[in-house]
Amino acid sequence: MSRLNLDDFSDLIERPDSGTRRDAEERRERLTVPPGALGRLDELGEWLAAAQASVPVKAIERPRAVLFAGDHGVAELGVSARESGTAHRLVRDVLEGASPVAVLARRAVVPVRIVDAGLDCDPGLLPEDVTRHRVRRGSGRIDIEDALTAEEAEQAVRLGMAIADEEADSGTDLVVLGDLSVGGTTPAATLIAALCGTDASVVTGRGGAGIDDLAWMRKCAAIRDALRRARPVLGDQLELLAAVGGADLAATTGFLLQSAVRRMPVILDGVVSAACALVGQRAAFRAPDWWIAGQVSGEPAQTKALDRMALNPVLDHGVTVGEGAGALLALPLVQAAAALAAELPERPGPKEQEAAPEGEPEAAEPEAR
Repeated sequence: MSRLNLDDFSDLIERPDSGTRRDAEERRERLTVPPGALGRLDELGEWLAAAQASVPVKAIERPRAVLFAGDHGVAELGVSARESGTAHRLVRDVLEGASPVAVLARRAVVPVRIVDAGLDCDPGLLPEDVTRHRVRRGSGRIDIEDALTAEEAEQAVRLGMAIADEEADSGTDLVVLGDLSVGGTTPAATLIAALCGTDASVVTGRGGAGIDDLAWMRKCAAIRDALRRARPVLGDQLELLAAVGGADLAATTGFLLQSAVRRMPVILDGVVSAACALVGQRAAFRAPDWWIAGQVSGEPAQTKALDRMALNPVLDHGVTVGEGAGALLALPLVQAAAALAAELPERPGPKEQEAAPEGEPEAAEPEAR
């Protein structure tokens, strides 16, 4: 098997159909509801129409939540509110229906798929359909060592690509993307800082579970040290993911890129998916046209990444829990946008307005005064 080069995706990914988007915009001008009255929903409907190459836009009938799971060695430094190596508990909560993303998915009737890319636990603790794709157990401490070997990074990216192909082949028409990780916001912030050329303090947030000031300082120092290791390999996205990413982040990046190849739209969740999207943009500049940002997580690194990709979040409700919950909250709005764009009637054209119903008297001329 030849070595994977993420830059090859630049030739494989095309933008959503611009002609279809223009047709969708023109149809929107003809609807009975005045242009602009539906706000952001108009834009979402036109984005979907272009992604589907269909006017009117088709209803979203088979959405799927895909969550990539992994543990990060940097969590050993106390940069997370959760104990290092416990991401499997997050996975278990989702499987048992006891997490926010599980509740929201159940309410929205959206199936959830969990992919163990790098959990640090005995595989026997979780179902085989979750753990069978695992690339490695946990990841290296990115402040002092690589998260993955080059071979593991490529394996993880190919895993994400394979999952995207499976979803596209099964008829999934929209993906809600999330992550289940402990320590994952630290490599995510490192990737974003490296790609945006900013300092650690600019991108260091408090994570989904929230950390105190001392933990924030430890996290900032870890990102600073990891950045020193990231900058020399900025020219190669695969090396970058190996140096300061992790199996779940590499798999998510592969998933995003292959989803764009397969013309499958994706709703991003928090800072982890935003970091992977930014790596994907570096590889293929057209790829972000296939993604929308579901929500603002409050992480400064996410804001930095979304600004760089010119992605405007759908929601800003202060949801920091991660796991794809914020993206799932945005899904009903995207579905509503599709329904409105498809089902609202158009205004009658000039000929239809001129044609009066048979037998109806013409309006009388106004009396002269």
